[in-house]
Amino acid sequence: MTKPAVILLSGGLDSATTAAIARRQGFALYALSVDYGQRHRRELAAARRVAGAIGVERHVVVSVDLAQFGGSALTDAIDVPKDRSPDQIEEDIPVTYVPARNTVLLALALAYAETVGAADVFLGVNAVDYSGYPDCRPEFLAAFGRLANLATKAGVEGRLEFAIHAPLVKMTKAQIIRRGTELGVDYALTHSCYDPAEDGRSCGRCDACRLRLKGFAEAGLTDPVPYQDSPPGRSGG
Repeated sequence: MTKPAVILLSGGLDSATTAAIARRQGFALYALSVDYGQRHRRELAAARRVAGAIGVERHVVVSVDLAQFGGSALTDAIDVPKDRSPDQIEEDIPVTYVPARNTVLLALALAYAETVGAADVFLGVNAVDYSGYPDCRPEFLAAFGRLANLATKAGVEGRLEFAIHAPLVKMTKAQIIRRGTELGVDYALTHSCYDPAEDGRSCGRCDACRLRLKGFAEAGLTDPVPYQDSPPGRSGG
C-alpha cells in the first residue's frame, strides 16, 4: 500500500520541487495550501496548477488570516524590498518575513496528516539561497518534529511517528532547479514573486524573484515565467 504524505504546497518553485521529490519517493500526496492573507492570490492559483499537474490524492486550501496581525510586507501595507544585492538579502531578516508563518502552516499540516494517517510531512524550505527567515532553519524543523510527536493523539499512542521532511534545506537554488528539471517539474506553472503586476507578471526585483533568477542562471536554464521587463509572451531569465 502506498504511504500517504502531506505536502505544504505554496505554488512556488521550492514546494513544487519538494512535491516531485516526495512523489518520486513513492508517497501518495495530500496537498495543503494556506490562504494566510497574502496581498495577492497568484501563488494560490499556482498551487492549484501544480497540484493538478503532479497528481495529488487531495488538495485542501485552508484560510487563516494572518493579515489581521500585519507586520509583514506580504500581508500589510508595507513596501516590498526591491533591487537588493545577494549580500543585502543575506544580512538581516527582511520585512517580507510573516510572523510565525511556517509554525502555523506546519501545525495545519500536522492536523491534516493525523487525519489522513500520514506520518510524513514535506515542505520546501531552504536555508542556503533564501531570505534569512528563522523558520526555514534545520533547528526549527527538528524542534517541530519533536513537538509533532508530543502534541498529537497518534504520536502519544504510538500509532504514528511523525517526521518533517525538508529535502531542499541544504541545496542552492540552482541545485533545486536542476533536480526539479530532472523530475519533470514544469516551472512555468509556479509563482514566486512577492509583488506581481496585475496581469500576473513577476516583478523581477523582489528578493524572491532575484533568488529565482539567480538560480536559473546558475543552473544554465531560462526561467519560463513572464517578467515585467520582458515583452508580452516572453519569459524572463
